[in-house]
Amino acid sequence: MKKKRYHILLTICLMAGMAAGCGKTSQESKNGAETLQETEKSSRAKEASVIVTMPTSSEPEAGFDPVYGWGAGEHVHEPLIQSTLLRTNEKLELEQDLATDYQVSEDGLCWTVTIREDVSFTDGEPLTAADVAFTYNTCRDNSSVNDFTMLKEAEATGDYEVKFHLNRAYSIWPYTMANVGIVPEHAYDESYGTNPIGSGRYMLKQWDKGQQVILETNPDYYGTKPGIDRVTVLFLTEETALAAAMAGEVDVAHTAAVYTQQQPKGFHLFEADTVDNRGINLPAIPAEERDGLRYGNDFLCDVRVRRAINLGIDRELLIEHTLQGYGTPAYSVCDGLPWYEEQGETAYDAAKAQKLLTEAGWLPGEDGIREKDGVKAAFTVLFHPEDSLRQALAEEIKNQLLELGISVTTEAAGWDVAYDKAQSQALVWGWGAHTPMELYNLYHSMEDGLAEYSPYHNETVDDYMDQALASNDMEESYELWKKAQWDKRTGITQEGDIPWIWLCNVKHLYFVRDGLAIAEQKIHPHGHGWSLINNIDAWSWE
Repeated sequence: MKKKRYHILLTICLMAGMAAGCGKTSQESKNGAETLQETEKSSRAKEASVIVTMPTSSEPEAGFDPVYGWGAGEHVHEPLIQSTLLRTNEKLELEQDLATDYQVSEDGLCWTVTIREDVSFTDGEPLTAADVAFTYNTCRDNSSVNDFTMLKEAEATGDYEVKFHLNRAYSIWPYTMANVGIVPEHAYDESYGTNPIGSGRYMLKQWDKGQQVILETNPDYYGTKPGIDRVTVLFLTEETALAAAMAGEVDVAHTAAVYTQQQPKGFHLFEADTVDNRGINLPAIPAEERDGLRYGNDFLCDVRVRRAINLGIDRELLIEHTLQGYGTPAYSVCDGLPWYEEQGETAYDAAKAQKLLTEAGWLPGEDGIREKDGVKAAFTVLFHPEDSLRQALAEEIKNQLLELGISVTTEAAGWDVAYDKAQSQALVWGWGAHTPMELYNLYHSMEDGLAEYSPYHNETVDDYMDQALASNDMEESYELWKKAQWDKRTGITQEGDIPWIWLCNVKHLYFVRDGLAIAEQKIHPHGHGWSLINNIDAWSWE
């Protein structure tokens, strides 16, 4: 890998035309780089291999072990190295992978799954229901990423049948079955993450921590043979990824809006739609102290104020200013997903926002900032100090709300203090996942009577989500998730409580080498990493 990195740096040097240090003129360097790109392209196309970059944060800390998060969150939603019981297609519809059939009991407490009989792990041992049960029970006991509190026990009731006994009805259990990779009971130990044995489309050939991962096709894979035989993933910063693409060293380079005008020759810009959203929480209760921690906000607790803020933010302008147009307006944490309630969408309306603030008693002061009973209309928006986009969004919110007569102070806050501060102040968050539980986690009240990340409570919203989880029909549960958002009387959208303001969904951007056909993408979740290559087996060179 050191030689490879030296080669990248040398090529970048040539492209920059550093004649004194590299011994080439600018034109010679350019010609050399272009020749290298064509050679690399031809070679990889012939070998059906691809080199892809990902952010350094995409490297799984615990390795390629589903028990510790591989296959969930910002990694892949159907792990490449292991098989899953189910998988989702481009429309997020559930399809079979290992499972040939699955059924749920009337009370929703037992899921019975039948699996294929023709699957082996890459060490030659057959994959059976015992491995499935072992995987899920191990996840239940050890997982710190996925929620398995609903699982009582996974039981192998035959060589190819497994029963999942639940502590409570959980209608969206199939989404869990679509992202948990099955590990071999006979070959699982504390080192599994670095030396994974699976039955999926690819095998881990090499992992140089902090640098790269190399995957090669599993010759005994039971499904369709992948069109790409070898996948190399380089963990790079956006700047280094751009330089590597310019040098012709990679085929796909992740990038950001700020770099789109520097498109490398021989590459095109690929845009992936996402539910990788950014938004701010608005504490929805009056200020109070609980166990030494401040909760609520006396300005933001008025629903008219929250509605005014939602109407007073021009999302299109915000996207243009902060993302150079590479985003879509966001109105929920689940835009475009099967359980999304479209009635939550609103149009920018500064005049209506002004009227709401006036009705709430907040009148313009001499300095233009609204006041009520001698108190200024003001609040703080927090952002993570190492995230330039979140800072830019906070500043944009500040500028736009000033037009309404609201004074916003922006403040950096690391994650060590941000969660506590968000109980009384607004914070720029990033969310988005292929599961309705994202709604539950943000809006459902917890044991203390309030939602976890920002103080909010609505019994009707809680009840709809509880009913949705208790349903034994996942498709029917979608309507209950939608009602939790807005049932024409109450909910979490503009005409309801609006305890969160959603701003934008960030498009995931990549420079892709001409001639490489990226397969149709499902909507990407939060995290600019493994989602793109989730279906790399369906990619091809033209």
